[in-house]
Amino acid sequence: MSGAPADPVEAEGRFLSDLGQRVRTMRAVRAMSRKVLSQTSGLSERYIAQLEGGQGNVSIILLRRVANAMGVRLEDLIAAVESPPEWPVMRDLLATASPEQVAEAKRILVGAGHGDDAEIPRRVALIGLRGAGKSTLGRILAERLGWRFVELNREIERENGLLVSEIFAIYGQDGYRRLEQAALRRLAEETGPMVLATSGGIVAEPLTFDLLLSSFFTVWLKARPEEHMRRVREQTAQGAAPARLPNNDNALRELRAVLLSREPLYARARAVIDTAGISVAETAAKLTALVEETLRLRQAR
Repeated sequence: MSGAPADPVEAEGRFLSDLGQRVRTMRAVRAMSRKVLSQTSGLSERYIAQLEGGQGNVSIILLRRVANAMGVRLEDLIAAVESPPEWPVMRDLLATASPEQVAEAKRILVGAGHGDDAEIPRRVALIGLRGAGKSTLGRILAERLGWRFVELNREIERENGLLVSEIFAIYGQDGYRRLEQAALRRLAEETGPMVLATSGGIVAEPLTFDLLLSSFFTVWLKARPEEHMRRVREQTAQGAAPARLPNNDNALRELRAVLLSREPLYARARAVIDTAGISVAETAAKLTALVEETLRLRQAR
């Protein structure tokens, strides 16, 4: 399969080697000898030599002392990819930019037409935790609009010939997120109207979530943690894929914590429908009316 992650041991060795190279380069740029860096950081020259040689495990606290001694940011030392030379300047400018300037820079980088006033595509994406009703409501909405219905997880499985559970078991969460982004990018490039049901964790990867927000009219299907829990357990009882929620006294507490951490991300959707305490039929009616009215208003402009 293309894009599959490397062997973990090999990847870790390469990371340590790249980290050592970055420390050597930054030290050389600053004309610091190992002795001077040792004296400034309070670490032994032997430790610094091992660090630069990509040997052994690295303590994040000691690495922070190395970064502080050289006057660099810790994230620059542990960056997973090489940044362009202009990145430090861009980062500092963004740190002091106004929200309007940040939004303008983002529009330029991702391409025109992705702002809030952009033409809403005839593509709708439903987001929210598992149990929000994305698949059920998505099918109903697509049928009523006469649009194509797509479940992102099913697309990932079809493209890679593996179940989502197998992808997680073999490649881990990082591998799954890469495949998720690739599948979403392909769907975003397709023409024709579409209703897309996403995974609950799609908001965890910033680039993937931003692609979703810029390419689809996103609707957050909101519900109370207790309702999410009940619906997930009903799905599991009916033969759906087993939930990864722990079946113990801490389950609801953990679900509340997940929802609390994701709420600011889900809230970036163009619209929100609160499904708490209302039936599937009522929610479907509200969702259909929302999409039809939004598209009608945009077309009238």
